[in-house]
Amino acid sequence: MNINSSKIKLIIGVSYLVLILSGIYFLFSAIDLKDLMSYEFIKSNKDLIMKYKNDNFLFLTISFFIFSIIWILLLGFAMPLLIFAGFVFGKWWGILLIITSTTIGATLLYILAGYFFREAINEKLAPKFYKLKKFFEKNDTLYFMTYRFLGGGGIPYAVQNIFPILFDMKIKNYFIATFLGSIPSMFVTVALGSGVSKIIGQNTELSFYVILSSPDIYIPILGFFVILLISFFIKKFYFNK
Repeated sequence: MNINSSKIKLIIGVSYLVLILSGIYFLFSAIDLKDLMSYEFIKSNKDLIMKYKNDNFLFLTISFFIFSIIWILLLGFAMPLLIFAGFVFGKWWGILLIITSTTIGATLLYILAGYFFREAINEKLAPKFYKLKKFFEKNDTLYFMTYRFLGGGGIPYAVQNIFPILFDMKIKNYFIATFLGSIPSMFVTVALGSGVSKIIGQNTELSFYVILSSPDIYIPILGFFVILLISFFIKKFYFNK
């Protein structure tokens, strides 16, 4: 089926831009920038968000789930979703929501990008990822799962979601590898968002000491550095061979 990919690319690009600009517009038209630096403002709005969540839990859950899928499909960053999921839903329900929705969004992006933009992706990304071919030929699920665990080696999340197109990775393998491989690093970030929410709820004033002395903060940070350390050794002794 011959479809003008440039038009589709333009539609996706414009949709993404409109979504981002609309979000920024409504954010700064409703909130004064200096308020974002005010602890009292953040705490009071946190209470409002939690009250809304308790009163409309199912609606907020479904809305966030669908929004996360669309956000990832439109090449959005994962980090804001992770922090919000932990902050509002807590680390356990938050990680379940975010890992499922981002995996679905990434898989849909993988399918659509492979269908409409395979040639363009091969042209742009093949020279950068040709060294990975031998790993995908051995075991694409294991390799891509490990690659997700490593955080993509600093590669933007949107690029991580589409580069397996170069190696014709099966959709089932892609979904499994993305779901399992993303859990550790995403859980750390979600737990951090949950910790921030808990600290705000328990303290009338915030200080650097309060933040760093809380296990809800320093444990996720330690987890982040453990993942970095493990990633370093995996890359050094396995992927650099």
